[in-house]
Amino acid sequence: MEAVAKLKNIPTSPQKMRLVVDMIRGQKVNRALGILKFEPKVGAKHIEKLLLSAIANWQNKHEEVKLEDADLYVKTVFVDGGASIKRLRPAPQGRGHRILKRSNHITIVVASASAPSISIEE
Repeated sequence: MEAVAKLKNIPTSPQKMRLVVDMIRGQKVNRALGILKFEPKVGAKHIEKLLLSAIANWQNKHEEVKLEDADLYVKTVFVDGGASIKRLRPAPQGRGHRILKRSNHITIVVASASAPSISIEE
């Protein structure tokens, strides 16, 4: 019982975003939301909204189960590099230095820690 949420083309470098993502990997959803709410790093707001979206996706997928009973946790989070915008910055003696403005893609998988009860009728 898991749900996925993806966010693409966030204008922050993947390295900076991975620092925030590493703090919530494997955490319970409530604890992860608390961490992200008070984290001052740039990517925390984007990841918080994405985590809320993953929780909503899980609720839409499993309407018969209450969210409080599900015991959700962050199963997988990873950050991939996106497209880079290339710019030139003026440098001395008529040269130009290349600037890469990086972006990234984030994927969050939220799963239920409690196993679903399966009844086998004979």
